[in-house]
Amino acid sequence: MSGLIGIFAFDENWTVSRFLYYGLMGLQHRGQESAGIATLQENRFYRRACKGLVEEAFKEEDLQELKGNIGCGSVSTNPDLLQPLVVKSNGKSMILTFSGALIDSTPEEFALALLKESLRSDIDQAALTVMEKFKGGYSFIALTDDGRMVSGRDPMGIRPLCVGGLGFDLAVFASESSALDVVGSDLSREVEPGEVITTELLSVKRSSLHACSRTAYCSFEYVYYARPDSVVNSIPIYDVRRRIGLFLARENPVEADVVIGVPETAIPFAMAYSQATGIPVEMGFVRTGRSVRTAIKPTQFERLVGVQLKLNPIQTSVKGKRVILIDDSVVRGTTLRNTVYLLRKKGAKEVHVKIGSPAIVARCPYGATVPPEDELIGRALTSDEIAQVIGADSFNYLSMSGLLEAIGLSKDELCLGCFTGEYPV
Repeated sequence: MSGLIGIFAFDENWTVSRFLYYGLMGLQHRGQESAGIATLQENRFYRRACKGLVEEAFKEEDLQELKGNIGCGSVSTNPDLLQPLVVKSNGKSMILTFSGALIDSTPEEFALALLKESLRSDIDQAALTVMEKFKGGYSFIALTDDGRMVSGRDPMGIRPLCVGGLGFDLAVFASESSALDVVGSDLSREVEPGEVITTELLSVKRSSLHACSRTAYCSFEYVYYARPDSVVNSIPIYDVRRRIGLFLARENPVEADVVIGVPETAIPFAMAYSQATGIPVEMGFVRTGRSVRTAIKPTQFERLVGVQLKLNPIQTSVKGKRVILIDDSVVRGTTLRNTVYLLRKKGAKEVHVKIGSPAIVARCPYGATVPPEDELIGRALTSDEIAQVIGADSFNYLSMSGLLEAIGLSKDELCLGCFTGEYPV
């Protein structure tokens, strides 16, 4: 999984590197293993990409060296594919940032194909041609060495991309509106599925593939990936997560003394669950150090250490109490089992686990970090069996109908592949 941002300043005297840096901070939750920025000034690219968090990857002198009024950046869960990518052909070069995944191809091949096609036709038509050829779920932002920015989204809109602006000074593209908020940009709209937007110094041009018969927006964006203050596909994430909490309370009621949400994603679930049931919601955990998203950590050891750092229970919130523990999803179950153990250790009398999504039973072919299917606990075990394995008194998922109602879209408008094993592409 990756987070993208692209900024085009219509005044050539502007420098956008600092805007890109802070925009990536607003997307850090989408990838914590690598970060990169590339800019363009007078037909010359400047680039820095390395492993680590955004604040670790860039020092003040790095930002000063990233010159230019046009640029793009990326955060990623992949420490081995450092973005933005650089490709060259026939004396021309291009920068590309890419979020998602392709079927039987790679982002590097996509970037090179886009560059080569742009040598034969206009860049917007080149992008449409390449998007028709390469199948998958993705969004991308590319910079050409003659000063154009090209932003696009796959024909079914699986991966998000939005566009906004800062007055008449900047055009801003990003995976989520949270990045636009950070840099002071207004959110104009979503880049449509199959749409390409080409931004130049004196013009902005829109092009589109022939209309697709359906959309397939990633449902897991609403459950986990997106920040709660983001708007994705014109739907506020916070509103979806509150509805998930309400529906969890409706579907599987249980007597308890306190409701606790696993930080950060499940906090809105817990607040709404408490509102629906009258069971008090408490701050259940204290985070040690910086925020880490354990589900997207690459190794089991890092996930377990991340849980201990992220989730240290507050004893007075749980001791002697029947606890409802709400989380957004369960993948392998190992981190959840450790969380239940920590609550028991702090004196919880009962622990009832509620999950704000259906069971994850399949891998994602579109770039989401999901382990092999034989490691997915929801594929192998029933809810009662999972309760036994993780040491909980009960365990329940949100139903598929509950998820669809919470998002407000039909199954024909969403990608639900991780929950069903059926994919739109």
